[in-house]
Amino acid sequence: KKPRPKKGQNLRIGLRRAKWHNRMLHLRKQLHETQGMCEYAVYVQALIMRLEGKIQQSLELFQSCAILNPKSSDNLKQVARSLFLLGKHKAAIEVYNEAARLNQKDWEISHNLGVCYIYTKDFRSAEEQLNLALQLNKHDLTYMMLGKIHLLQGDTETAIDVYKSAVEFSPENTELLTTLGLLYMQLGKYQKAFEHLGNALTYDPNNFKAILAAGSMMQTHGDYDVAMNKYRVAAYSVPESPPLWNNIGMCFFGKKKYVAAISCLKRANYLSPFDWKILYNLGLVHLTMQQYASAFHFLSAAINLRPRMSELYMLLAVALTNLDDADNARRSYEQALQLEESNLLVNLNFAVFLYNQGDKKAALLQFQEMERKINIQVDNNSNTEFDPEVLNQSYSEQNLAI
Repeated sequence: KKPRPKKGQNLRIGLRRAKWHNRMLHLRKQLHETQGMCEYAVYVQALIMRLEGKIQQSLELFQSCAILNPKSSDNLKQVARSLFLLGKHKAAIEVYNEAARLNQKDWEISHNLGVCYIYTKDFRSAEEQLNLALQLNKHDLTYMMLGKIHLLQGDTETAIDVYKSAVEFSPENTELLTTLGLLYMQLGKYQKAFEHLGNALTYDPNNFKAILAAGSMMQTHGDYDVAMNKYRVAAYSVPESPPLWNNIGMCFFGKKKYVAAISCLKRANYLSPFDWKILYNLGLVHLTMQQYASAFHFLSAAINLRPRMSELYMLLAVALTNLDDADNARRSYEQALQLEESNLLVNLNFAVFLYNQGDKKAALLQFQEMERKINIQVDNNSNTEFDPEVLNQSYSEQNLAI
């Protein structure tokens, strides 16, 4: 049987529409009677225009309000807001400054000024205005924008301090907790990252960003099954997420289920065809499966999107070597070395390639260069961790090269 229509609900919707229509008629009548001189009626009509997406018309009406009542900071705020939505950030800054002269204790004016300055890339003025907004009244959004300024300037530590203050002010804000966790992940502080991401998931178990970040952290440490359980939860809320399917694919890759990995990665690639990380991973999985032509295809596409990444050229060289294209493989290795001289694996793979090609002298030079880089990093007390298997392989290659 077909479900009966909810007559009560339909009636309520109809009444709301009738009330809205009556209000609009009343508004137009009032504007007509006052010949457009009623400030409140013009103000409400401008708000309605903006809600309908008619930004230019709303701007003109708010400007009329500002003319009718030039001492109202609220009217100027709305004029500036419409200018901001039209992308006229410098004009919006001028109007907000004028509004600030009328009302110096309005946090919203300072906050919006800071946002406008961010769009004009005047980060110093933006920081000053946002700090002023926080002095007037603390808001989560102001903290978020202030942290964003420091991130845009590359100052991650200061951004973390801002977000920590924000979390102290609003400890249940999952967006702040997730952002702070992601920043700790970037710095390699996984314990603190997991703590903040865990708190975010406590308040919102279906928080997609927090689930994805926590899952990727577990995945990095080899806990593929736990990560997959996290991703299953995320798949219910955002089933068409390219990063989610990319991470699921690499979980299968870590578990050596290569066919499932390719299936998931191709779904991610279908959803986001210009994401170089997905193409990189597809190339890597195909290389592992010894499907060198397919690996070449995906790695070439990744290089077109990310031409300054040396590892892509190194993997491309491996694929070309197995496709019996030694000349282009050599060029790829040379390009990889030009882009990043500190990558030890490029020197190692290039040495193996040269040795197999019969150029033992050049292979020895590459291996010695790799050893020199290792010694420099050890002398500088670098935190770089060397895989024992890679080092063992390199020592065996040293014996072969000699």
